[in-house]
Amino acid sequence: MKFTDGFWLMRDGVRASYATEVRDVREDEGGGSFTAYAAVRRVRERGDTLNSPLITVTCFSPAEGVIGVRATHHAGKVPRGPEFTVHTTGGAGHVVREGAVTELVSGPLTLRLDAAAPWGPEFLDEEGRRLTAVERRGTAFATTPEGTHHIVAQLALGVGEFIYGLGERFTPYVKNGQSVDIWQADGGTSSEQAYKNIPFHLSSRGYGVFVNHPGKVSYEIGSEAVGQVQFSVEDQSLEYYVIAGPTPKDVLRRYTALTGRPALPPAWSFGLWLTTSFCTPYDEQTVTSFVDGMAERDIPLSVFHFDCFWMREHQWTDFRWDPDVFPDPEGMLRRLRERGLRVSVWINPYIAQKSALFEEARAAGYLVRRPGGDIWQWDLWQPGMALVDFTNPAAREWYADQLRTLLDQGVDCFKTDFGERIPTDVVWHDGADPERMHNYYTQLYNRTVFEVLEKERGAGEAVLFARSATAGGQQFPVHWGGDCFASLGAMAESLRGGLSLSLSGFGFWSHDIGGFEGTPDPAVFKRWLAFGLLSSHSRLHGNVSYRVPWAFGDEAVAVARKFTKLKHRLMPYLYGAAGEAHRTGVPVMRPMILEFPDDPACRTLDRQYMLGPDLLVAPVFTAEGEVEFYLPEGTWTHLLTGESARGPGWRREIHGFDSLPLYVRPGALLPLGADERRPDGDWLDGLTLLAAPDTAPDTAYDTEVTLPDLEGRPAAVFRATRDGDGLTVLALGSRRPFHVRTVDGRAAAHGVGEVTLPDVFANRTTG
Repeated sequence: MKFTDGFWLMRDGVRASYATEVRDVREDEGGGSFTAYAAVRRVRERGDTLNSPLITVTCFSPAEGVIGVRATHHAGKVPRGPEFTVHTTGGAGHVVREGAVTELVSGPLTLRLDAAAPWGPEFLDEEGRRLTAVERRGTAFATTPEGTHHIVAQLALGVGEFIYGLGERFTPYVKNGQSVDIWQADGGTSSEQAYKNIPFHLSSRGYGVFVNHPGKVSYEIGSEAVGQVQFSVEDQSLEYYVIAGPTPKDVLRRYTALTGRPALPPAWSFGLWLTTSFCTPYDEQTVTSFVDGMAERDIPLSVFHFDCFWMREHQWTDFRWDPDVFPDPEGMLRRLRERGLRVSVWINPYIAQKSALFEEARAAGYLVRRPGGDIWQWDLWQPGMALVDFTNPAAREWYADQLRTLLDQGVDCFKTDFGERIPTDVVWHDGADPERMHNYYTQLYNRTVFEVLEKERGAGEAVLFARSATAGGQQFPVHWGGDCFASLGAMAESLRGGLSLSLSGFGFWSHDIGGFEGTPDPAVFKRWLAFGLLSSHSRLHGNVSYRVPWAFGDEAVAVARKFTKLKHRLMPYLYGAAGEAHRTGVPVMRPMILEFPDDPACRTLDRQYMLGPDLLVAPVFTAEGEVEFYLPEGTWTHLLTGESARGPGWRREIHGFDSLPLYVRPGALLPLGADERRPDGDWLDGLTLLAAPDTAPDTAYDTEVTLPDLEGRPAAVFRATRDGDGLTVLALGSRRPFHVRTVDGRAAAHGVGEVTLPDVFANRTTG
């Protein structure tokens, strides 16, 4: 939200009061925080203290390397939830006072406030260098002609500093110059609206900022005051956390420690998902024909998804199979399970009036009400639909019971659709603030579903396909990118959304292969297949047309087969990256800045990414196969061809539909499984380790990789070292035979315990 009219003036009717000077600083009991009282005008004499507000600013440390700032105008407002769950640790910070200067130190991060100078707290890194600061007009409250009251904060942007994140946003990847409202909306992938709004941004300077407010947060990122990131809330108080690096990975580790780390999805969920699509006609015969068609064409399939019309029309969500279309759901699910498939079904948190569950939920008080006591209803999406009130514990348990019935029938997981269009003219069971609940509703919804899966299926077996999310939603994976068009442009905007979400603490992300709206041209579908099967999760899904590969020609079948089998072979590597996301919050799909923060060229790249730490993926966004991408420093080797290229530098290549730039990082040791049929096989059986030593003269090579088991625990460790011109790989924790070869295919060997490749570094050249 903008408050000013240019640099000098305020917008008509807006009145703002800015923290100007420190009048008092009080160290709080225990010495781990302090409170500063800032006058909004210069106090030259006693009379200046009258008829003028103070802004109370409390500075504290919820965890090591994190400093919180809470600015308050009037503190008497009755607090109403919901609140984000923030995991704090005691004793994380300590206050140091010397003369007029007060410092709060928390690990590598320091907040410095000089009471003798104009108001302006600074945030310093471990070396004492300024990361960012609150400058003139950086702490304020403002009122509008409509009578609304806002708390406003600004943090300075450095020269050349870029801002990322704020959720799954499909606008430009670098957020500088954008106005962003953190407000859930069902807006597709082609607008400024977003399904997943996260009040967290990450800076290229190696720090992050989390605004601890679940309601609407308005950002102006160099778009009002061009040298400032401004964020404001309509409230009497605003709390934000500055999170230290020094690297972007360190920021994400600290941020997800605060708001929650992603659960580890089951390995089977990384295989290919195929759906009925949305509005297409389908029954069990259709489903069987799809499953048969995939098998006949040798395209491995892991999950089959039933979209909305598994239920009867006009009664979503009633959790009952349409008896006219699926007369034997238990038998059908058993038959699918016997073919090695898992089953997903679509749900949402809305109950249509025609559903028998509507009256049951209404009578029990499980539906959201208007202030006068009436059930909130409208006809958008489903006729007379109402919302389940997840602030009511009994309603949550009732909803979970409906899901248990489906799980007992043989369903394995749920697509938790919607959760964005939450009204604000309502009353919640627990008295929550409707404005704050608008964004937060999805957290209660997805948590309810995820927890029943964990309880019924066991830890490590729960997985969602969720569309909406707020801060902390990363705990309940997987999330997908919503309704995109079937075009190459929409494919690119989907990737931008995924990169932004990855820099917002989400470890796992997917998208509709081929696009959702419309029917893709075969070229679009084939290009999207390679991208989709090199994402953390992979789903074929559409709206009015099927997404079975043979609908797009024989070449599409071949592309689907090739990349599905490749993903299965990559599973020991991908599941290692998944385990890292679970343990640390570092995502599986990584914007280039995460792996190469010191390379300026990587700070704006939004058409490529790292899949895990060692695979560079550059999707092809042209039908003709032309692609431009950037390789950081070192000798990179194409995984599919074995060709090498030297970075740093830009490359232009042309790829057929069965290829794309897929380069192995110099210095990597990449584990490949032998099983092409399934994602959850025995990865130690026939294991191949691809060595990618940098071929530059005198380059060292000493790397190791941990192979996970199906629960994400270490199963074996393999360490590769250079010995003269040779390379030796040592196995720790496994006596099973394994293969070693270089990515370029020039050397290969196999053995047990220890394998040596001679002459790997001799007479090497790069392309």
